[in-house]
Amino acid sequence: MASSYLQIEQVAMDFTRGDLTSHVLQNVNLKVERGEYISIIGHSGCGKSTVLNIVAGLLRATSGVVILDGREVNDPGSDRSLVFQNHSLLPWLTVYENVAIAVNKIFKHSKSAAERHQWILKNLEMVNMSHALHKRPAEISGGMKQRVGIARALAMEPKVLLLDEPFGALDALTRAHLQDEVMRIQSELKNTVLMITHDVDEAVLLSDRIVMMTNGPSATIGEILDIDLPRPRNRITLADDPTYNHYRHQVLSFLYEKQRRVDVAAIA
Repeated sequence: MASSYLQIEQVAMDFTRGDLTSHVLQNVNLKVERGEYISIIGHSGCGKSTVLNIVAGLLRATSGVVILDGREVNDPGSDRSLVFQNHSLLPWLTVYENVAIAVNKIFKHSKSAAERHQWILKNLEMVNMSHALHKRPAEISGGMKQRVGIARALAMEPKVLLLDEPFGALDALTRAHLQDEVMRIQSELKNTVLMITHDVDEAVLLSDRIVMMTNGPSATIGEILDIDLPRPRNRITLADDPTYNHYRHQVLSFLYEKQRRVDVAAIA
């Protein structure tokens, strides 16, 4: 049987400070196919971002392994690009220059200067930011900053796009617009996406599967929910869709009933 595109196998993560060891993750196993959109959801402190940082190569797991396209992940690499909740743009650079800094580093030897220029423009056009090429981050809105961050990540042509609550700091309307943009882009490019979120509606709207984490310490994957909704997805239509609301209820039930009972049992 062929291996999955991205495999997280038996991953555990401990953090030690002095004589105190915190067991954050244990026995995390997940297989992701090429082109899948996976959301990881769970309460604060369940290790969601730790999983993402291990896949990104920013953290080395205490045990277990991450394999991407047949190669073990041990360090950061251009085959994985990460978009944070904070846009992480360099404030002294323009919109164009913020994307160019990544493109020039990765494609310095494989694309000519003219090709890199066109590639930067194409990725900014994809997120509807062509009108703001020469503006600096302080001159554009929060939603626009995040669009630039997504353009920069996509311009790296990563095998996996990692999103760490990318819409969490935005107002509701901007968040909805950007979610729609990400759905459109993912439909066009067929990216493999791994996203962290606290938002149940966002997870159901965007995902092919939702990975639900148990509470920490020693958090792991509690359930995985397949989202069998046709694409493209329209949030207005789905608001009254019984299947959509069934999925939403399943996630809410896991988060606020099953995991709450675990907490009560642990306290008792």
